[in-house]
Amino acid sequence: MKNIILISSFFVLIVAFFACKYTPQDKGTPEYIAQIKEWQIHRISDLKKETGWLNLVGLYWLKEGENKFGSGKNNDIVFPEGKAPDLIGSLFLKDTIVTLNVINNVNITCAGKPVLNLQLITDQQNNATILEYGSLRWFIIKRGNKYGIRLRDLDAPLVKSFQEIDNYPINSDWKIEAKLEPFNSPMKIEVPNILGMTEENISPGLLIFKMDGVEYKLLAIEEGNRYFLIFADKTSGKETYGAGRFLFADKADSNGLTYLDFNKAYNPPCAFTHFATCPLPPKQNHLNLSIIAGEKKYESESHSY
Repeated sequence: MKNIILISSFFVLIVAFFACKYTPQDKGTPEYIAQIKEWQIHRISDLKKETGWLNLVGLYWLKEGENKFGSGKNNDIVFPEGKAPDLIGSLFLKDTIVTLNVINNVNITCAGKPVLNLQLITDQQNNATILEYGSLRWFIIKRGNKYGIRLRDLDAPLVKSFQEIDNYPINSDWKIEAKLEPFNSPMKIEVPNILGMTEENISPGLLIFKMDGVEYKLLAIEEGNRYFLIFADKTSGKETYGAGRFLFADKADSNGLTYLDFNKAYNPPCAFTHFATCPLPPKQNHLNLSIIAGEKKYESESHSY
């Protein structure tokens, strides 16, 4: 009898274990599911590449005038210890111009060529100037009226340790037709960012979609030949990143129609690093809807949101 009870208890534990591990099956055609899985693989690859977000290790704002930088503690801008010389040189900010001045015995390169003095192009222009030393890469960013250094380390621990992002099961029901309700003319809108600043964007109008018979609207942002959407929903701060998620959609066709594929909703860079300057969802894009599709929030031992 005792053995029967032990076997029964063991069986209950096994059932409970697999019940906890059970994941709902993906829903959609095999072709569609394969397409989304391929998108997820590319997403990880993009995060890990040199221009991805996982290798960011610093964000430093420049003051007007001279900004000495290097790994020495007395510099205005202190790079990671052991990764750079004590003093690399200075960055001079005058009005909207940033100029680099490297001291003679430090080998800083740009596109593989040594540089000593150079006027730097920011990320708001084409071909931003990228400077190199060892595994470090840095360039100038402009946010509002502020200028700063964005620093990458190609050997950053997160690049090596990062494995995956948790996603909701793929569900083709979350690929939803939407209709563009255009403004009379494209509208300039102010989009806040995580630093408390605002940036001006152009919106063509609202994308209107229905879920379970209820109508919802999202303010779209022009982004080349696509729409860019920043949204929050009822999962934000619970199952998904608290500051919202991003989504791209194709431009509307001649009938004003496009699709919102929330299976491709993804975390902003700030979900992975403290050194990004992410935009936040406009008030109009806080949805009274649980979008149980796309990426869930990223959590690690050293970085959790």
